Amino acid sequence: MLLIGSHVGFKKDSQLLGSLEEALSYGENTFMFYTGAPQNTARSKIDEELTLKALDQMKELKIDSSKVIVHAPYIINLCNEKNFDFSVSFLTEEVKRVEQLHLKYLVLHPGSHVGIGVEKGIENIKKGINQVFENTKDSNVVILLETMAGKGSEIGRNLEEIKTIIDGINNKKRIGVCLDTCHLHDAGYHLNHFDEFLDKFDSLIGLDKIGCIHVNDSKNECNSHKDRHENIGFGTIGFDTLMNIIYHKKLKDIPKILETPYIEKKYPPYKYEIEMIKEKNFYENLSDIIKETME
Repeated sequence: MLLIGSHVGFKKDSQLLGSLEEALSYGENTFMFYTGAPQNTARSKIDEELTLKALDQMKELKIDSSKVIVHAPYIINLCNEKNFDFSVSFLTEEVKRVEQLHLKYLVLHPGSHVGIGVEKGIENIKKGINQVFENTKDSNVVILLETMAGKGSEIGRNLEEIKTIIDGINNKKRIGVCLDTCHLHDAGYHLNHFDEFLDKFDSLIGLDKIGCIHVNDSKNECNSHKDRHENIGFGTIGFDTLMNIIYHKKLKDIPKILETPYIEKKYPPYKYEIEMIKEKNFYENLSDIIKETME
């Protein structure tokens, strides 16, 4: 079964239930969200009643809650030695929040080494994640390292860096990978040769470590290291290549999450992009369809 969703909101008064309702309005059977604003530490207390209502509704709709994804905030940077203790502490709290929501996966940007070098940055990431797992021994939450575009001093720009981090994690059951198609493309991987990429991933890391795929087209040429997402089929990756990834037989049980830009920065495209994906039919006039429907 195709598991397809998008990034949705998580509001203080509706929380997981509101996230689910937004996802359903787009025709989704999975989704991803932040538990609070990604750029600050403000967090509302997890409401157990709202959580249980959402989980009950998912069960009725046959939506697998273990395939719902939480994204860690951007302000966590385990590479940065000046803010290392803060990042470990805040990531620990985020893991606990995912546990409170009865969910499984937390996507994490590995971090940026901001001048200390890749090797030292990776050592800090391994040390930080191991501390977080030590702080949450009774948790089963899995951290998924996101593949990055290589912008600036980002770590995770290639599979070798991701593998090095995973190799240094003590509890291998709680570490995995989130593939991002835009990031992979911008990092230099040619996704029109996706079988070759999967073979390489399998030999280095293992396909069983893939827990989520962010499906995004790219505004940039391959190997640009820029990280600018585009709507499905309107970028340099292309509709057919993305469809091959979405429907790849080796990835059929892995949730695919859209993080594509809003049309004119105000209209969510997800309902219609998901229609395109389900119908396997590219809408050249996607923008016009969305604007006519929402205006």
